Amino acid sequence: MSSKENSRETPESEAKASQEASAEADRGSAQAPPEPDGELVALQARVEELESQLAEASARHLRLAADFDNHRKRSRQDQLDTIRYASSELVGRLLPVLDDLHRTIEHAPAGVDESWRKGLELSVQKLEEVLEAQGVKPIEAVGERFDPSRHEAIGTEESEEHPEDTVVSELRRGYQLHDRVLRPALVRVARPALRAPG
Repeated sequence: MSSKENSRETPESEAKASQEASAEADRGSAQAPPEPDGELVALQARVEELESQLAEASARHLRLAADFDNHRKRSRQDQLDTIRYASSELVGRLLPVLDDLHRTIEHAPAGVDESWRKGLELSVQKLEEVLEAQGVKPIEAVGERFDPSRHEAIGTEESEEHPEDTVVSELRRGYQLHDRVLRPALVRVARPALRAPG
C-alpha cells in the first residue's frame, strides 16, 4: 500500500474504533448502573424532605383559608342579624303600650263617644302596621297545638271540644320579630274533662 492509501484508511479506522468504543461503553452502562455517590443520595433525601414540608404547608394553608372563610361568613351573618333584629328592644317596649290600647278598646265604658272609639282603633291599627313593616307578627295561639317555644301556659281548662294540649284561650298576645319570638303568648291549654266514677 502506498502512503496515500494509508492516509485514507486512517480516518475511517478511527471512526470505526470510536464507534466500537462507544458501543462498548453503552453495553457496560446497560449491564450495571453506576453506584450513586453520597452527594446524590443526600440531595434526593433533601428533595423528599422539602416535598413533605410543601405538602404540610399546602394543607395548613387550605385549613387556614377555610377557617378564615367560615369566620368571614359568621361575621357577615352576625352583622345581618344585628341589623335585622336591631329594633327588637324598641318593639319589646312598645308591646305593653299596644296591649294597653287593646284593653282600652275592649273595656271602653258604656256611652263612650263612637268617634273617639273609632279614632283609638285607627291609632292602634296604624301602630300595628308600623310594627308589621318592621317584621313584627302576632303569634297564632287559640286553636293551635301548644308549642312551648311560642306559648307560655299559665293554666289549663277542661274541654271536651278541643284535643288535649290545644290552646283554648289567650290571656296576652305573643309576638315574634321575623323568626324570633319577642314575647310568648300567655295561654290556657285544654285538658280532658274529668269523668265522675259511676
